[in-house]
Amino acid sequence: MTEEQPGTDQSTAAATAPAEATSDQTAQHGRTPEESTADTSAESADNPAPKKKRTKSTARKTRTVELTLTVTGTAEGEWQADLLHSGKRVVQGLSIPAAAVSKAAAELHQDISETIESVISAAREQHEAKLAELEAEVERVRKALAELEN
Repeated sequence: MTEEQPGTDQSTAAATAPAEATSDQTAQHGRTPEESTADTSAESADNPAPKKKRTKSTARKTRTVELTLTVTGTAEGEWQADLLHSGKRVVQGLSIPAAAVSKAAAELHQDISETIESVISAAREQHEAKLAELEAEVERVRKALAELEN
């Protein structure tokens, strides 16, 4: 009832193959793979790789400050400023005269100044038109008042 199983021979051959490879390596180099691994790690422990020392830079380190100034204007010519310092709101909704905005923009850059001046000019024209309309209305009211007095 005992039959030989064909898989048994293969597993036995596979188990003996590493032993044969080890004996071949020993014959070629005179030592086992475990001994050669131990020798390599012993050599690296005796002569560690030279570590590079970190040299300090002689350049000055630039410290930056994060400030965000947002200037908001309306078509009516009202200007407000918001200021953030490192993400914290320092000023919010501070009213600023249009003349101060124009002067500050002129100090910064010509492109900025031109853009802001165009917005201020449009607001100025709008206010002049409103003033002319209100003056005309005041004149009509005066005429109506004069007719009532007569």
